[in-house]
Amino acid sequence: MKKQFLALFASLMLVAVVSFGQDNKEKLWINENSHDFGKIPQGKPVYTTFELKGVGDSLKLEMVQAGCGCTTPEFKTGTYAPGAPVKIKVGFNAAAVGPFNKPITITYNGGMQKVIMITGTVDATPAAPAPGNGAVNKIKQ
Repeated sequence: MKKQFLALFASLMLVAVVSFGQDNKEKLWINENSHDFGKIPQGKPVYTTFELKGVGDSLKLEMVQAGCGCTTPEFKTGTYAPGAPVKIKVGFNAAAVGPFNKPITITYNGGMQKVIMITGTVDATPAAPAPGNGAVNKIKQ
C-alpha cells in the first residue's frame, strides 16, 4: 500500500511539474535580445529593428517603453496572429559621449514583459576641424 501511494504521489508530482513548465513557456519570439551598435559618432542617430512573433498564441502588443529620452521605440499596438511578424524600430540619438546600455521594455499579452537592450559606444566629435595641410600650397606653386 505504501509503495502504491508513493508511486501515485510521484506520478502526480511529475504531471504537476510538466504542466507548470508548459504553462510558463515563452510566448514571445524575438530575433535578438540585444543589439550592439559598436562605435558610433556623436550626434549621428542610429536605428535598428527588432522582430517579434507570438509563439503558439496570438500576440497582443500593448506597449514598448524606453528607459530614457535618448532612446525612441516606434511600434504599433494591436493583436497579431500567431507567427505574424511585428517590427519595433528603435532609435538612439547618440548625443552623450561614452558607452551606453539602454533597456527597452515590451509589454504584451495582458501585462507580460520582456526587456531587450541596445548597446554601443559614442565617440566624441573633434572640437576643431582637422589641421590644414601646408604641402598643398607647395603643390599649387
